[in-house]
Amino acid sequence: MRVGESVVGVETRAAVVLTYDDGPTPGITDRLLATLDEHHATATFFALLTRVRRDPGLLREVLAAGHEVGLHGLDHRRLTTTPRHALRGWVRDGRRELEDVTARPVRWFRAPYGAQSRASWRAAVAEGMVPVHWSVVCRDWLTLPLDDHLAEVRGRPLAGEVVLLHDGFADATDGSYDGRRPELDRPALTRSVLREAASQGLVGSSLGAAASGAALRTGTRLSPEAGLRARVRRALGSMGGRPR
Repeated sequence: MRVGESVVGVETRAAVVLTYDDGPTPGITDRLLATLDEHHATATFFALLTRVRRDPGLLREVLAAGHEVGLHGLDHRRLTTTPRHALRGWVRDGRRELEDVTARPVRWFRAPYGAQSRASWRAAVAEGMVPVHWSVVCRDWLTLPLDDHLAEVRGRPLAGEVVLLHDGFADATDGSYDGRRPELDRPALTRSVLREAASQGLVGSSLGAAASGAALRTGTRLSPEAGLRARVRRALGSMGGRPR
């Protein structure tokens, strides 16, 4: 992998990759497990240690149901605002703690918000992890009609794509605050994604299972670090504009 590259897909014609961030969350993750079981699908759950500590048993249920666990972080703070000297320890501590709970190696890493700088990418790779991004979003951090959540899913080939979903919503207890929790039926959204996949002859799969015997697709996914963002804001301000 070149610097900044993350997994964004798998070279397979058999599956679409389902990924869930920000859990585990009682009342959500367990319902999603039932939905995935109904459709004989598996998924990769990118876990927050702030959530795992509250309910380690739920994370073990994820594994017992045949799914895969990746690291989302010790908490949900943006790594692009984390001091460089602290990044490797942050990833290392998160991986070790998650492996202590799961009793198995943790390979995949997805930065909170998908916000990844060169420094955080290097920290993850130095700790033996594979950065993962996504190629399809359902915008399930927003309250929207179901059809709007499915806008990127419908009418496009899904084979080998990595779909971003959530089994939680990070809040102040996770080190971030992004407003009110969205109102949506997450199992219903997953059912709809799986039905669309089935219409294309695809199954829902965890990243590890989909990648078994298949090549990973990668792409450069970097976010500006805090200092660069500040310089961009100042430059835009001097021109009478502002970042969106």
